[in-house]
Amino acid sequence: MPDAPAAPRAPLLEVRDLAVRFTGPDGVARAVDGVDLTVGEGETVGLVGESGCGKSVTALAVLRLVEPPGHIAHGSSVRLEGRDLLALGPKEIRAVRGNHVALVFQDPLSALNPVLRVGSQIAEAIRAHEAVTRSTARWRAVEMLAAVGIPDAERRAAAYPHQLSGGMRQRVLLAMALACRPQLLLADEPTTALDVTIQAEILELLDALQRKLGMAVLLITHNLGIVAERTRRVYVMYAGQIVEEAPTARVFARAAHPYTEGLLAAIPRLEERRDRLRAIPGQVPPATDWPAGCRFHPRCPHAWDRCRTEMPPLLPVAEGHRARCWLVEEPERRRR
Repeated sequence: MPDAPAAPRAPLLEVRDLAVRFTGPDGVARAVDGVDLTVGEGETVGLVGESGCGKSVTALAVLRLVEPPGHIAHGSSVRLEGRDLLALGPKEIRAVRGNHVALVFQDPLSALNPVLRVGSQIAEAIRAHEAVTRSTARWRAVEMLAAVGIPDAERRAAAYPHQLSGGMRQRVLLAMALACRPQLLLADEPTTALDVTIQAEILELLDALQRKLGMAVLLITHNLGIVAERTRRVYVMYAGQIVEEAPTARVFARAAHPYTEGLLAAIPRLEERRDRLRAIPGQVPPATDWPAGCRFHPRCPHAWDRCRTEMPPLLPVAEGHRARCWLVEEPERRRR
């Protein structure tokens, strides 16, 4: 008899119905509102959208780093290899952070402790998860700094964050995140505020380290050019929700949601001569006052009455491709 087909492997990270709330003087901000996403072993997945859409809060929630007045709402689920991270005790979740899942923050200058040498900060992260001596941890820290391309790593390990360039500080954060060889890296805008040359160096380094360590990456960014080059699948986020998910190549070839189309249209192209860059009119609404119906309808060129009153679910467009838009069911309403 022929061998039975292997059962499909469960994703490394599985987020279901994730909701994060912040209570303030203006009411309750639903910063993340029912997000579903998965990341497979060794896979690079993009999470894109404008500032204020909830991308960074999603990453913080995965590691339970949302602090009061914020909280993760009841009913949310975050599973790593089937293990519910939201059910872990304080000691258990600390063991996961950095060891199994690591986070690279947007701003390296604020993420690093200004009064500690960078080598000491990396060594501290290693000793938090592994039973090694101080000297071994320091040696490992220097080794990691060299691995992320910092020249004269031993001397740089003795530097304070303000003594390093922006590109070097970003490399230090990568060294710290990867010191314990995590299964999953959450890279939150890892090239923010870097010039294009340093951006390319950091992304090439991230690719090389990913291949070497076999880790998965959730790449959080607003830069669709980076997504096109570096990811296999992409989630598009708007107003606290996933509005489109698909293989990356399909999103660029046949985006189904008007918001995704707007993001793609805003990319400058050398072949186009324009006096002004294209932009999506309006701005992301405040999380305390999401619009009724489709949250993008106030900015959408195709909106009609149904969009203003009914929230669309994620509707199937093709295999592996879903969009939160009524145009999937009524494409004839799309205006050219």
